[in-house]
Order: sequence, then structure tokens, then C-alpha cells
Amino acid sequence: MVDAVEEPAQNGVYKKRPFMCSLLDPNAWFKPERLHPRVESLIYWRDVKKSGIVFGAGLVTLLAISCFSVISVFAYLSLLLLAGTIAFRIYKSVMQAIQKTSDGHPFKEYLDIDLTLSQEKIQNIAGVAVAHINGFTAELRRLFLVEDLVDSIKFGVILWVMTYIGAWFNGMTLVILAFVSLFTLPKVYENNKQSIDTYLDLARSKVAEVTEKIKAAIPIGNKKPIADETDKDK
Repeated sequence: MVDAVEEPAQNGVYKKRPFMCSLLDPNAWFKPERLHPRVESLIYWRDVKKSGIVFGAGLVTLLAISCFSVISVFAYLSLLLLAGTIAFRIYKSVMQAIQKTSDGHPFKEYLDIDLTLSQEKIQNIAGVAVAHINGFTAELRRLFLVEDLVDSIKFGVILWVMTYIGAWFNGMTLVILAFVSLFTLPKVYENNKQSIDTYLDLARSKVAEVTEKIKAAIPIGNKKPIADETDKDK
């Protein structure tokens, strides 16, 4: 099958992707040079405290969504966050009045952060999204219309396996598993890269060998029998 669309490398270095694009592309999880620096720092646990907070908060949120409605989870979490910020704001104001200091607003650092999206960022994200959608659509057309018989058969096997996955897990469970994998598999791969690559190369060679045998056994295209080509030469 065709690989996912990726930014071209210049001098062996891939262009850094936008935050959400690099986060949602599993193919880039195992290639730090293709990730947005903040995504790389999070999923590779460069800052254990920060990654732990994001992982814990995200996992709790997903588990809550799987048990309650999205609206309820959003409302309760927002209320909890708002109560915390109001309490902290009041506490800092009281402490400033007692100590007679002028530290200012406790959240001034975060209030000064520019959250506006520039036109360049939007165009960049939209361009990557459109490239992925176009590649995905073209690949589905190729597979369903059997441009390559072997690839379509492999796609059918994947769909058959997905029917069992769908019977075992619901969509929210798969999202939770994907989130946990995002924060575990890249780091495991980084720590055991050599041994994992050895086994992956072995698996790829076996799959390629089986694929070649299938292609040799199934007549694909409009190839003429060898006997006919021999008669033609005569």
C-alpha cells in the first residue's frame, strides 16, 4: 500500500510538522526529526513531570468520557478548573494585601500568550490535511477497484481483522488504547531500537517473500503465456 504523505526531506532532515499534524500521524511517532518539538518532548518523556501530567490528565478525561456524556465531562472539568483558578486568584490577592506587595495578576504570564492563529499556520495545517485526504481517497479507490490484486487482498484481510477488533472493543476504547500507545510505544522503540528493527526487518522479509509467491501464483495483468511468446518469435 502507498505510505502516508510526508514532507520531503532536505539534506536528510524532515520539515517540522504543525503540532496537531505530527500528533495525529502514527507514522511520525517513531521519527523524532519529523515531529513538532513540543510533541517530541511530550511523547518521548523529555520532561517527565510535564509528560506525566499531560498523560494522566488525558487518560482520566478519556476514561470519564467513556463512562459519562461528553457534555457532562466537559462541564465538570471546566467547573473544576474555574473553581481552582478563582480560588488561586483570591488567595494571591489576599496574600498581596497582607504582605503589601504588588506582584500583579497571578496569571499574567498566561494572559499575555498570543493564541491567535496566523494565516500562514492555518494554510500550513490545511495543506497537510488536504494532502492526507487526497492520498487517502486515492488509495481507497485503488484498493476497492482492484488496481493491484495482491494489495486489495491484503486490504481485505485487514478489514476482516477489523471486524473482530470491532467486536472486542468500541470506538472509545480504541481511542484510549491509541492515546496510551502514543505515550508508550515511541519511548519503548527508542530504548530498544536495534533489537526491534531486527525483528521488523525479519517480518518484512517474510511478508515480501509471501507476497512474491502470491503474485507468482496469481496471473495479474494481461501477460501472455510463455508458449505464445515463443511461437511469436518463430
